[in-house]
Amino acid sequence: MSTWVPPGTDRLLEIGLAEDLATAGDLTTDAVVPAHLTLSGALVARRAGIVAGLAAAIRAWRLVDPLVHVDIVAPDGAQIARGATIAFVEGPARAILTGERLALNLLGHLSGIATATGDLVALVADTGAVVADTRKTTPGLRALEKWAVRLGGGANHRFGLHDAVLIKDNHIAAVGGITEAVAAARAAVGHLVPVEVEVDSLTQLDEALAVGVDAVLLDNLDPPRLAEAVARIDGACIAEASGTITAETIRQVAETGVDVISVGWITHSAPALDVGLDVAP
Repeated sequence: MSTWVPPGTDRLLEIGLAEDLATAGDLTTDAVVPAHLTLSGALVARRAGIVAGLAAAIRAWRLVDPLVHVDIVAPDGAQIARGATIAFVEGPARAILTGERLALNLLGHLSGIATATGDLVALVADTGAVVADTRKTTPGLRALEKWAVRLGGGANHRFGLHDAVLIKDNHIAAVGGITEAVAAARAAVGHLVPVEVEVDSLTQLDEALAVGVDAVLLDNLDPPRLAEAVARIDGACIAEASGTITAETIRQVAETGVDVISVGWITHSAPALDVGLDVAP
């Protein structure tokens, strides 16, 4: 039963609590709820999906008050049905109510990412294609969002600008061509750092293959051109498709033979999984 969270999560949660509490605290709860009162309740999914962010939600409550106790029923990564109980929460009423929104925001957002990823992974399950995320993440939430992608069965693309080379259209425009850009990258980073190039035409693909790259990002190519690109690559490097990938199109893209399908919206626009805290009377 995983309670792992990425390093730096507590700092993120502290910022989230500071946004809510500022210098005056929870005016409503402190005024209405007696300090001695305890509560118990259940985290309940309003629709089916994959749980992600429960461990972070628990930490949010415990930062408010370490006496908040959570019994996990469906841990991060669990597939749940509509109406399923994810966890039971009990402890000081003020702490539970004060931390509720931050906990539910994270749990709903990250579970939505895991669920959307899982849906896409299922659609391409027998094709050999891997569904991956991008750097189109919420500032400050990248590690959590990419963890949610993995919980949904997807893979992580590079985590940042620091861990891989991805030469995009504006890099190419800035230096005059793919050949020049790749040569400069190879000279700067050495042989242990992979180099990927974004191409938006078969002509650009041929140039990238001629100079030698570790991966090509085939940007916004339709399925017939993707299939032709895969044939030209012929195993020489990783073939990654990206751009306007939807649940309706991903299967056709996967069947072209690409190795990876990267999807930005699974982190920046995935619908949140509706999760509520139902407090016992």
